[in-house]
Amino acid sequence: MKKLFPFTAMCIAGIMAAACTGKSGATAESAVTEATDSIPTVYYIKDITPENLIKAYQALGRKAEGDKVAVKVSTGESNKSNHLDTALIRDFVQLVNGTIIECNTAYGGNRSETANHLRAAEEHGFTSIAKVDIMDAEGDTALPIAGGRHIKYDLVGKNYPSYDFTVVLSHFKGHAMGGFGGALKNISIGIASSNGKAWIHSAGRTADPSKLWDSLPAQDDFLESMAEACKAIIDHAGDKILYINVANRLSVDCDCNGDPEAPKMGDLGILASLDPVALDRACVDMVFNSEDPGKADLIERINSRHGTHILDHAEKLGLGSQKYRIVTLE
Repeated sequence: MKKLFPFTAMCIAGIMAAACTGKSGATAESAVTEATDSIPTVYYIKDITPENLIKAYQALGRKAEGDKVAVKVSTGESNKSNHLDTALIRDFVQLVNGTIIECNTAYGGNRSETANHLRAAEEHGFTSIAKVDIMDAEGDTALPIAGGRHIKYDLVGKNYPSYDFTVVLSHFKGHAMGGFGGALKNISIGIASSNGKAWIHSAGRTADPSKLWDSLPAQDDFLESMAEACKAIIDHAGDKILYINVANRLSVDCDCNGDPEAPKMGDLGILASLDPVALDRACVDMVFNSEDPGKADLIERINSRHGTHILDHAEKLGLGSQKYRIVTLE
């Protein structure tokens, strides 16, 4: 059964409490009917299990199909990283017959070169559940960005355009530079090639990873560049894309950190949407409105990096809405 809770980014008083004005306890049929208006739906389920991950996917009503289905997930920098557990995602990835896609990083570490990246994916269990494609192993390709302020194209792994459908399966958590990482971070930096990551981080100043740290822009310019890279992916994919965030192991650090700070707040659940802006906004709101006292560090990380600015710019670019309604799955 589904319960309907309408929310907006302004009126949310806590997803757990469902305190916003509007209907609750709606039937599954009425929830689907009301979800067809202009306010996007975010589906939520509290218990993080393989079965509930599939349930969240099925609630979206959009089937991942085609000869080649890409599942974008972070394979994690080290065994200490808080990346998604393969035991959690295995059944879902195999249900959609997905290939796990990644691109090399733009910094030193275990995933900056293809051979080492594949080794890390194997060590973390990903190659045992599906094929893993390091998409920029043989270079990259440019996808245009209409209306970008900072970047006019996105450099993605050369193999990405060969996929028919993209499943964006993200671990929602903090991020050292972006404040938080969710669906938008996963399709911008995540699908970008190593050169593309430098291009985004530098807001179009360099596509040379060796020069990245000498070319960092103002913080808001970086966040806006991430949103603009998202537009390239979303425009390319059309309606052949969907988004799922797993909000667990909520460290202030990204899965690209090989020695992250331990999570201090408890797991929140699985959220899914066809709107990546609404999805990430819902996750941020859930953190801010949680009653968990351990949330303080993650909130500080988000605020200190002006992290929600990516949502503002993505919304301005027409990538989604920061208004949303929650449908709780049981």
